[in-house]
Amino acid sequence: MNFAFSEEQEELRKSVRRFLDQKSPETEVRRLMETDEGYDPDVWSQMGQQLGLQGLAIPEEYGGSGYSYVELIIVLEEMGRALLAAPYFSTILAANALLASGDDQAKKDLLPGIAAGETIATLALTEDSGKWELDAVGLTATAAQSGGGYTLDGHKMFVLDGHIANLILVAAKTGEGLSLFAVEGDASGLTRKNLSTMDQTRKQARLEFSGTPARLIGTAGGAAEGLTKTLDLAAVALAAEQVGGAQKCLDMSVEYAKVRVQFGRPIGSFQAIKHKCADMLLEVESAKSAAYYAGWAAADDNDELPVVASLAKAYCSDAYFHAAAENIQIHGGIGFTWEHPAHLYFKRAKSSELLFGDPTYHRELLAQRIGL
Repeated sequence: MNFAFSEEQEELRKSVRRFLDQKSPETEVRRLMETDEGYDPDVWSQMGQQLGLQGLAIPEEYGGSGYSYVELIIVLEEMGRALLAAPYFSTILAANALLASGDDQAKKDLLPGIAAGETIATLALTEDSGKWELDAVGLTATAAQSGGGYTLDGHKMFVLDGHIANLILVAAKTGEGLSLFAVEGDASGLTRKNLSTMDQTRKQARLEFSGTPARLIGTAGGAAEGLTKTLDLAAVALAAEQVGGAQKCLDMSVEYAKVRVQFGRPIGSFQAIKHKCADMLLEVESAKSAAYYAGWAAADDNDELPVVASLAKAYCSDAYFHAAAENIQIHGGIGFTWEHPAHLYFKRAKSSELLFGDPTYHRELLAQRIGL
């Protein structure tokens, strides 16, 4: 593995950062938070058609650019830094599920639309418990009496961008076991409802299925392995996004410590603030190491991926939440106000901490995977 970013990769980072600085300033993030859709269709189209971000890590044979997971974590890190309000993460999650499904026809049919930015996709896995464990799936799929195909009955909770996705990949139980299905956003019997969540920069929805027609992806009862890998890749992607947010919190804290004067001195000259910033720096840099290593393991499809995915998710979750909380403390009274962006990062940090399992869950999973 090469543990340094190439010149081309650094240029990608600069290009994405310039784009996000223009298209996702704080004012735009706040505006989109208040909308039902939660994203700007014009910006989404630009991301797909001009920058090719949706198809970045999708193979060329399916309409993508064929880059690796390393390039993807660079993009996600920058999106986390900017708190981008767009269905990018959910769409990448669904694309990874398709790529891991082993269904070549489904890949040919569905991935080109995702790569072109024409399809907003998501993965519907969790239910009332909120658990991301495959054993927690209770929604059922029934084979149609005639004409092939399946119908779904049940519901899903906390589905990322489920209210706007026009392609929903649904994990459901069949007689053969856990299976994966594709459902169109306008399918009959599908009801979608926005959820009121703490972090409105990333929308979630409840989906109800009542005799909803669905297309089987892969083989009936054969989805467990692909979904397990998809969740590992999702943990790596989220770790990268968390690193971007944590770095932004550190930057905000250091800048404020330089300019805020108290008792005739910049507050950054006080030992307590110095220690806070130093601790944040150590945690952010360590989080970067964990996320980058996991990214390279994902790019190489390394056997270490299940282990480093959980390690990265657990550590980056803790680092981001701590950085976001300390950012508020360093800013003092202004850090608690609605007008200051510190609370936006704090809310994203908390919701990301719980997404795909909290640090305690992933430390336990890590212990199991290394045989402890």
